[in-house]
Formats: sequence, structure tokens, C-alpha cells
Amino acid sequence: MLNRPSLLSLLRGLLAALFLVLLLPTPAARAELSLEFSTEGVRQIPIAILPFVQEDLLGGPLTAVVAADLQRSGFFKPVDVAGVTPVPGEPKQINMADWRARKAEHVLVGSVSRLANGQYEIKFHLVDAATEAVRVALSWTVGPGLNRATAHRIADVVYENILGERGVFSTKIAYIVKGGGRFALKVADADAYNEQTVLASKEPIISPRWSPDGTHMAYVTFELKRPVVVVQNLATGNRKIVAKFKGNNSAPAWSPDGRQLAVTLSKDGIAQIYIIDADGSEVPRRLMNTRAIDTEPCFAPDGQSLVFTSDRGGSPQIYRVPLAGGSAQRLTFTGNYNVSPRLSPDGRKLVYVQQAGPAFRVVLQDLDSGQTQTLTDTTLDESPSFSPNGRMILYATRSGGRGALALVSADGRVRQKFTTQAGDVYEPAWGPLP
Repeated sequence: MLNRPSLLSLLRGLLAALFLVLLLPTPAARAELSLEFSTEGVRQIPIAILPFVQEDLLGGPLTAVVAADLQRSGFFKPVDVAGVTPVPGEPKQINMADWRARKAEHVLVGSVSRLANGQYEIKFHLVDAATEAVRVALSWTVGPGLNRATAHRIADVVYENILGERGVFSTKIAYIVKGGGRFALKVADADAYNEQTVLASKEPIISPRWSPDGTHMAYVTFELKRPVVVVQNLATGNRKIVAKFKGNNSAPAWSPDGRQLAVTLSKDGIAQIYIIDADGSEVPRRLMNTRAIDTEPCFAPDGQSLVFTSDRGGSPQIYRVPLAGGSAQRLTFTGNYNVSPRLSPDGRKLVYVQQAGPAFRVVLQDLDSGQTQTLTDTTLDESPSFSPNGRMILYATRSGGRGALALVSADGRVRQKFTTQAGDVYEPAWGPLP
């Protein structure tokens, strides 16, 4: 978990990202994440998610994952379906009057069948309980072992059909785990299942960033005993060092087209932001020339500008600069310490970490009005990252004396926490839509 005084020291002369992982305690064991969540004043849509007929053929849960996904969004409330027999597998078998009596507004039914080629056919229907109209009727063929991936896809379909925007249940998240004196870059499903290790090292790993198409990861590693920026192909595991200059190489950020990275380099003295090709083939282009420390870049979704953290005004604040040239514009004016900026997918909102007394919390700012809202009530928050639909924000905090992942909705009314019994989890990054 981030040591906040060290970050303040960074913006006065060093890059805290290069030291934050060294300040963590080192309990043994890998992180096993579980979820707890709460909602405040959110209108939750009652939905009956009936067990898919013969889902046991898949060898793993399907219905339960769909229900957990929709409930975790904060917008749905699964209706109790216990005791329903026989379980319907298609709309004509549903006793809709019963579900209306149970206050369900929608009913999801489905079935699983094994095909001769060893694959499985998944059929499902989403039905409006009031009108009894079928809103969705789909059939998919999937391979073995894909029960959770299929469930996430189903939840995405239901979410989009009812709410009119894309769900993010099929996306991935990345994060760093420290335990037993080792560091690991992990990738998991958005619900923290199916965790896989991208890189394990005795040396620190920081700042993981997804490429826009989700196929590559940029991060900073200390495997060479100093910080360098690496890009890794997630499918093949092939890695390439793209920034290994004198001094510090840190804080990578992808351009929207995936062709360039913004990085923080101190090769010419003080830490400044440079633009490099994502394959490291071209000479870095220095974006600004100041006597201040500029770091933590993040491209705007349109690729025309980027936001970053700088101490040019005497304390760490967030600025925006056009990539075509021009002066940087200060964006944050509330508080004396604002760092780690990330823009929403539509570019209209900014999320960052703000110091408030001894606490460090996630703040959302509307860029048109300048209005801000503190989203979290924890005390040591860092590394906020928007979901691809802009609805949720993933960040790291402290729980039970350890680093943990948490989520909060962009309106602050839905809060969730991934808890762990061992290990420190930090520096999360939400991946793109598949």
C-alpha cells in the first residue's frame, strides 16, 4: 500500500512510485480475494435468476455467477428462487403470476445441453414480468471449462438490455501482490476469480497499465536493479524493454490508439514526461520543459491531450496539456495535495487521490463544472482506475492492516471491497472491454 508521505517527498524531488513497494510489510502467501459490498440509496431492480436447467453439465457454477455479477453492480436485487419446482428452462414454462407476486420485474431462465462434439449449448431468455414479453432470446455454443466466462457474458447482456449501457463483467483487472518477499503482477476476472500471474519477481513491480486492446501490459520492473519500463504480450509472455535510460523510467500510460506511451524519465535531470513509441523504437520526445517534477501522465480518450501530476505550483496538483503544443492548465484547486489522475472513458470526469488531513481519499471532479465529490470513506486510498463504462472506480486501500482492492460507483453510492487474508494487494488497473 502506498506510503503517502513518501509520495509527497516524490513531488519534491523523487518518484515515489519507485519506492512505494519497498515500504510495504511482507506477509507470506498469495492473495485470495473475496468480495463484500454495500449500497446507499440506489434503486435496485428485482430480478429472478432461475437455475439454468442441467447447468451441472458444465462442471462449475453458472447461475450463481450471473446473480453475483448483477448484484455486485449495485443496480439489481436477485429475488429468492428457492423451492421452485420444476425449474423452467424456457419462457412458456414460467409461472409469471408467481414471480410478479414475488415483486420480480424481470425473469431470467436458461438451459444447458451437451453437444456431440463435446461442446455445450447455452440457451437463455430474459422476460419482462409485467408484460410477459421476451426481451432477450439467445443461444451460444461454448467449450468446456468456460462456465464463468459464459456467465459473465450473460450478465453483460442482461445489464445492457435493461440499463441501456454495456456491462463490464467480462473485463479483466490487473494488480500487484506482495508477499513472502516476492512481487507478482496478477490478472483476474473483474470479480477477482481466475487469477493468473503475468510476472513474478524478487524485485518490485509497479504501475501496470493495459493496452487499449487488452493484449499487452506496460509496467515498471526493478529486475535490472533500477526502474525500467517493459511492455509484455499477455498471450505469449514475450517482453520488451521500451525505456531503459539513465535515471528513472516510470509511470507508463498508453495512447488511445496503442501506438505510443507517455512515460516519466529523469534522463535529462529532473523527472519529466516524454512520448515514446510503444515498441521503444523511436527517440523519446520531451513534452514540456520545466523546472518542476512532472509525472503520472494519462492520455485523454481523444488522444489530443494528457493529464498529469506536477509540483510546479509548490504542491502536487493535476494539470492538462495539449499534445500539439501549448501551456499546461491546472485542473485541481481544492486541497494542497492531489495526485494519480485518471480520466473517465468519455473524458468528462477526472478521478484522483486527495489528501484530507491524515487521510488520502478518492475524489471525482466534473471537468465542465469543476465540482468535486469525495467518493471514499477509507483513509489510505491510491491508484484509482475507471471501469470501461465509467460506472465504477477500482482503487487500492488498506483493510485489516494489508493492502486491498476496493470499488466505488462514480456517484459514490455503491461500495465494494475485495478482502484478503494474506499478502498486500495494490496498484490496480481495470482492463478494456473485450
